[in-house]
Amino acid sequence: MNTEERKTFAERVGKKQLIAIAAVLVLGVGAGAMILRTSPAKPEAAGHSEAAGHGDGEHHEEEGGKQGKEEGKDHDHSHGEAKGHADNEHHEEGKGKEEAKETGGEKTAAADAAKKESAAHKEDEEKIAFTDEQIKTSDIAIENAGPARIKLSLQLPGEIKFNEDRTAHVVPRVAGVVDSVSANLGQQVKRGEVLAVLSSPGLSEQRSGLQSAQRRLELARSTYEREKKLWEEKISPQQDYLQAQQAMQEAQIAVANANQKLLALGATPGSSALGRYELRAPFDGMVVEKHISLGESVGEAVNVFTISDLSTVWAEISVAANNLNLVRIGEQVKIRSSAFDQTATGKVSYVGSLIGAQTRTATARVTLTNPQGIWRPGLFVNVELVASETEAPVTVAADAVQTVEEKPTVFLRVPGGFLPQHVQTGRSDGKRIEIVGGLKPGAAYAASGSFVVKSQQGKSSATHTH
Repeated sequence: MNTEERKTFAERVGKKQLIAIAAVLVLGVGAGAMILRTSPAKPEAAGHSEAAGHGDGEHHEEEGGKQGKEEGKDHDHSHGEAKGHADNEHHEEGKGKEEAKETGGEKTAAADAAKKESAAHKEDEEKIAFTDEQIKTSDIAIENAGPARIKLSLQLPGEIKFNEDRTAHVVPRVAGVVDSVSANLGQQVKRGEVLAVLSSPGLSEQRSGLQSAQRRLELARSTYEREKKLWEEKISPQQDYLQAQQAMQEAQIAVANANQKLLALGATPGSSALGRYELRAPFDGMVVEKHISLGESVGEAVNVFTISDLSTVWAEISVAANNLNLVRIGEQVKIRSSAFDQTATGKVSYVGSLIGAQTRTATARVTLTNPQGIWRPGLFVNVELVASETEAPVTVAADAVQTVEEKPTVFLRVPGGFLPQHVQTGRSDGKRIEIVGGLKPGAAYAASGSFVVKSQQGKSSATHTH
């Protein structure tokens, strides 16, 4: 082989090696990129394929290419499995949530049903059986809860006392000895009726003086008439006539004075018995006090009778200073007895302007009509007056609220009987009670006669316990 042929062969060999090397490099780079995308461990295999390509030529190139393709397929298969597994897990999780939601809903519905069943069972146990006929027979009134105007009242202590304007203390105005007593304690007397008769020496002197004055007046009148006639006939001088006239006028004054003294003493001037003194009733009333007896010697300033007209009485009220602005003259009030079930109405007729130093209260007065004499002096009473008025949305009759288990309770009307319902009460005016909780407007309840329902509830509880 000559030199030129060797050169051409060497060039051919060099070109083939260069092409093989280039091809191996291209395949290596492609396989390495694919390995890098699939797994961090593949670059090592790529580097190995590249080194083998340098040593083995095209054969190693083909093997490296096949290896890269197979690894790429394995990567795609693994990725698909992982994705499918994740999808399956997500699907299972969603399905589990739906199943849990369905299970929770079923549990809630079951719980609600159980609660309703328990409430219905409890209601059946607490229900107090009453038929319509029993309700009618027991006089149980059924009413509906509704709005009403509640009058807030102020309770004040008071005492019934005599009407001082119609009360008189009968006092003998002369000293004397009791001859007779015709009036008794508690007796009704009329105006001018004789209560007692006294024998008084002082009154006897007064009547004697009146009689003497009357006699002197008669003599003076006779002298005056004679002197007047003589003067008119020019027989006697005018001076004698004027003197007789003056004497008669003085006698008239003496008689009038004696009469006025007797009238001031309450004695009748024309009594035949000079010392007789009659005690008479000043007006119609009752003898509420008596301090006189037959044969007793009484003085001229001793209270022997007290007469009072009990057709009207006073209710005196003790008003604290902070309540004085609520007690006004003309205000309508209700009087309630603390000893018996009796009420009356009246108006405030007087409010004191002074506060007691010891009691720190002022005195107010209510005038009560007392035609039947029920309100007796000395009786303690409660005086109720309206302090304010408010509108309450839900109220029941005062008789409807009973105490059950130490709680205010209203018996609701349900089919077949009544159901006790604990309530929260508010303001009350004695007729209506405000319900602030536990009762809806319009609810039917047992009003008057609710105590019958309560007693029946006690019997049912005792039977159930037994």
